[in-house]
Amino acid sequence: MFNILYSPWRFSYIEGEKEPGCIFCIEPEKDEERLVVWRSEFSFVIMNLYPYNNGHIMVVPNKHVASLDDLEEKELVDLFQTVKISEKIIRKRYKCDGLNIGMNLGKAAGAGVEEHLHVHIVPRWFGDSNFFTTTANTRVIPEDFNHSYQTLKTFYQEYEKENA
Repeated sequence: MFNILYSPWRFSYIEGEKEPGCIFCIEPEKDEERLVVWRSEFSFVIMNLYPYNNGHIMVVPNKHVASLDDLEEKELVDLFQTVKISEKIIRKRYKCDGLNIGMNLGKAAGAGVEEHLHVHIVPRWFGDSNFFTTTANTRVIPEDFNHSYQTLKTFYQEYEKENA
């Protein structure tokens, strides 16, 4: 027997009309509008518009690539240093019981955006899957996106000050 993770609330994204171009190729002047919370030298952290849980973020390389092999060493190191920083911040901010951190490379692996790799970081709590998800195709995300954005941005700014 195996467990199946259903996410029917994401279906509107899968079937919905897509913007032309890559959703992850974002100019810094559009950071707030596109919910980019923080930028490192070669990567950035963005909130997921279709989250599995509160605090679901993605770490994305600035370079438009589909494979880790297409990143230069310094870009790869920066990407995973940003994942490490983000893990620390998400744990501190959300006081979660655990995290799912991962990538889906290629359509067959479940990538919603297969042309621009990205790392998902999803906070998890004991009992965070509830009957709403399975019976009503509805996910309860109790924290407002704008509040999440501002709070996470503050946590990243504090990280920068502490590590300057």
